Amino acid sequence: MKPSKGSNYLRKGRTSIKNQHYLLTTTVFDRKPVFIREDAAAIVLNSLNWLEKQGKITLDAAVVMPNHLHFVAGLKNDSLATIMRSLKSHTAKQINILLERDGPFWQSQYHDHAVRKDEDLNEVVLYTLHNPVRAGLIEDFRDYPFWYCRWDV
Repeated sequence: MKPSKGSNYLRKGRTSIKNQHYLLTTTVFDRKPVFIREDAAAIVLNSLNWLEKQGKITLDAAVVMPNHLHFVAGLKNDSLATIMRSLKSHTAKQINILLERDGPFWQSQYHDHAVRKDEDLNEVVLYTLHNPVRAGLIEDFRDYPFWYCRWDV
């Protein structure tokens, strides 16, 4: 049976493993391109950096696309659900204030992919950073304004 898009099947088998690195993706409600605004994208990147400074995650890379977010992070002590709830709640409040709007900001679900042993963390980070290139927004991801990487790339 194929699960319906956005269904609870996304959570089936989800585990949170300390020190495991994950590629995480979450989307703006109704896919509105709010992150074409630099100030809205900065809220998300700053919030991810705050989570790292608080010892919640090890942030490896992030790219804020016009209507969604991809980031690669290692878990510390909190679960994926706790990290995502914290990130989405805080950024939703801040961006709704910025945009003078109310209501849901993020879609309720998110996608996670644990970086497996047969994968290279470097490959997953580069895959993440190249999202604006694959979307046709720019030719070199370094020219995209809304990205972060722990390492020189």
